[in-house]
Amino acid sequence: MAKPVADTDSGGNQGGFTLDGANVTGFSNLHDSGTGSTPSLGNFALFPYSECPGDDIDRCVYPKNQRKLSYVDGSVGSTPGYFKLQLASGITADMTAAQHTSLFRFQFPERNDSAPFSPLILMDLTDLSNSRQNNASISVDDSTGQMTGNGRFIPSFGKGNYVVYFCADFLGNDVRDTGIFVNSRAGFEPKNLTINNSGGTLPGGAFVRFNSLAQNTILARVGVSYISSEQACASALNEIPDFDFTRVQTEAENAWRTKINPVQVSTTGVDNSTLTNFFSGIYRTMINPQNYTGENPLWETSVDNQYFDSFYCLWDSFRSQLPFLTILDPAALSRMIQSLIETQQNVGYLPDCRMSLCKGITQGGSNADNVLTDAYLKGIRDSFIDWDAGYAAVVKDAEVEPFDWFIEGRGGLASWKSLNYIPVEDFDPNGFGTMTRSVSRTLEYAYNDFSISNLASALGGHDDDVAKYQNRSRAWENLYYPNQTSALFNGTDTGFTGFFQAKYLNGTWDDQNPLTCSNIDNNPPACSLQASGQETDESSLWEYGFFVPHDQARLITTYGGDDAFVRRLEYLHDTNITYIGNEPAFLTVFQYHYAGRPALSARRAHYYIPAFFSPTPGGLPGNDDSGAMGSFLAFTMMGLFPNPGQDVYLILPPFFEEVSVTNPVSGATATVRNVGFDPTYNAIYIQNATLDGVPYTKNWVDHSFFAEGKELVLTLGMEESTWGAAVEDRPPSLSTMGADTTRA
Repeated sequence: MAKPVADTDSGGNQGGFTLDGANVTGFSNLHDSGTGSTPSLGNFALFPYSECPGDDIDRCVYPKNQRKLSYVDGSVGSTPGYFKLQLASGITADMTAAQHTSLFRFQFPERNDSAPFSPLILMDLTDLSNSRQNNASISVDDSTGQMTGNGRFIPSFGKGNYVVYFCADFLGNDVRDTGIFVNSRAGFEPKNLTINNSGGTLPGGAFVRFNSLAQNTILARVGVSYISSEQACASALNEIPDFDFTRVQTEAENAWRTKINPVQVSTTGVDNSTLTNFFSGIYRTMINPQNYTGENPLWETSVDNQYFDSFYCLWDSFRSQLPFLTILDPAALSRMIQSLIETQQNVGYLPDCRMSLCKGITQGGSNADNVLTDAYLKGIRDSFIDWDAGYAAVVKDAEVEPFDWFIEGRGGLASWKSLNYIPVEDFDPNGFGTMTRSVSRTLEYAYNDFSISNLASALGGHDDDVAKYQNRSRAWENLYYPNQTSALFNGTDTGFTGFFQAKYLNGTWDDQNPLTCSNIDNNPPACSLQASGQETDESSLWEYGFFVPHDQARLITTYGGDDAFVRRLEYLHDTNITYIGNEPAFLTVFQYHYAGRPALSARRAHYYIPAFFSPTPGGLPGNDDSGAMGSFLAFTMMGLFPNPGQDVYLILPPFFEEVSVTNPVSGATATVRNVGFDPTYNAIYIQNATLDGVPYTKNWVDHSFFAEGKELVLTLGMEESTWGAAVEDRPPSLSTMGADTTRA
């Protein structure tokens, strides 16, 4: 839960630190990683001074927009569980963490004169986005310097507010004096502060000054809690009783090694950049959701106080990030699934997004339906998971419209059930939300319902529901407009006809340009959750034209067959209509499999990696979206990519001679091995394959590959072959295999 790092004043500081040369405003304890939107968390920043000029506490600078400093180029360093940099003031700050506790080490520059040397460390009652509400408080102990307090803040992509508590202790030298500050002035009395806002977030907090240091080092231990300051203090004392920085850093690093160790690759022929790229992707898949076990003040959880938060957001993470945890950390995913189910039981609906104990904004469908289904189909069935309650939760998504579907559930269910699509400018007096995104919501609701049908089938005893939700999942066809044309913005015809299009209540068609909100739209209108937004969320009709994950066979027929589908998919990528930095693009890289052209999926994967993904400061296409980009990278380089909500992994050659994944629960090891591996990545086309020594012609495998520890051997060549091309070797689709979309 504790994730200490430096915070900057960059416009891209959603996770705290940035490498764009922005100024450091402080060092805080709680962070989400790789999110878009408003910066998240960053609560209770510390900031160090070697001294106050003239030994006058009022000459230290307290407001963060005035105290901020640049950091020294080349001083930044990080490894899993550790971060460091040097400020322009000469102070070096490094930090590590235990579960609920940050440990900061401030090393002050040596002095060359005999002037007083009295370091000051302040704690600021703020967060990254200056969202603090009224009545934050802090107290400082005059003898020990211990600081305790709390603040109420607003979530970064949701509604409501949350309260978080802290407990800070210091080690390094005797305390000289303590006090509080408000705005730009400080005083030794009083020793506590309750602060309101005045026309914004008024700066306020506490400080502690120390006598001259023998070793020029001060350690700051900060416990955090969503329950109380007392619990924050208890966690800090229990987790880091001795202020032993080396021990805590080593334990943090070892914990990360244990998490990542199940994945092993051959290093033959690959450079360090490729290895760093791959394992950094894996690392980023495991930062969110966050383990808040024992820190949920909202309800009593059923098993050992377990609770996970920061599902930020499932619209992003259902596609590959949470499926990656299915193979890498199924024990943690089990607890996440039960947390989602218990969230529904206590707040009414499964979240599509949740952070900081608050309801997050729903971008499209009810994508927790996909998450629960994907987990169940892949064997996440621990005894503590209440799957009956989980099934009831997804059915509620499909059947019961909430009053505020902007933050939970689905809107427009009356139209969905009667018209079998979401109309543009729908009449919906049953609930309220942003009346946009009718096309993308229709497509997502269709897939959500297909996921529910899969879960109903796998659970058994829900035959009527299987038929009902499969039927609803076909609703995407109601928004296919066969006469819709598409021209580039310069008037050039793309040569393609037939796209999804928004439809009104009376059945007449809207006229959204299929390229509006695409990557080549240089003057896009509102394309997200704005009231003036379009009928697609964060992308275009062109790209959403491929979002029928459950019935690619039917979509291919709709578009005119295999060759026509491939031409359209090639055009999507070759003309940059799509953008790999946005999650709807992920599956389009691999949808060639469904047209019998898995070689083109492999070629396209190498088009995007490493061109758009590299281990450099600018090495991601946009933000990481809580590990979504990292998991796309990791799955792709492993050579198996999921179609989430189905028991399907699409096969392509790994970026290594061999890659293996050991299930940390069962101990079974699955291996993919390339014969004829070419580290120049010219020979990337599968010629033939064996599965456990038996010839294998399907271009996909199911989860038993990981669960049972199978071996897939791929023989590679320089040219595309017919491997995986036959209709019977393609992944399942609803229209070709009925309900049997869960097994090979």
